[in-house]
Amino acid sequence: MLASHEARLVERLRAAVIATGVTLPIEETMARIRQEVTLHGMRIDIAEEIDRLRSHLKALSDTFKGSGPVGKKLDFLLQEFNRESNTLASKGAMPEVGRIAVELKLLIEQIREQVQNLE
Repeated sequence: MLASHEARLVERLRAAVIATGVTLPIEETMARIRQEVTLHGMRIDIAEEIDRLRSHLKALSDTFKGSGPVGKKLDFLLQEFNRESNTLASKGAMPEVGRIAVELKLLIEQIREQVQNLE
């Protein structure tokens, strides 16, 4: 994905240079493009959100295994799931990630409906 993003940036820059007739220093320009690609990669990286979702899943499983009232705790965990799914949807550079985020949000709502019946 990042290589594709870099290729698009280079092509757009090339078209702009041709259209304007401006000459640019190649090394500095390529260094700037690499910076932009790196920043883009950092913006779309969802590893942290996936790690947090795994942590929330473990907490959800532990809650179900525990005893005592669980409604409030489950409600809080579902809010956290929802927050992570929103971040996934906004960061998702691939259409598949957006689709998965929407499916996750639907599942979270289904669980939320069931949690409302507890306690």
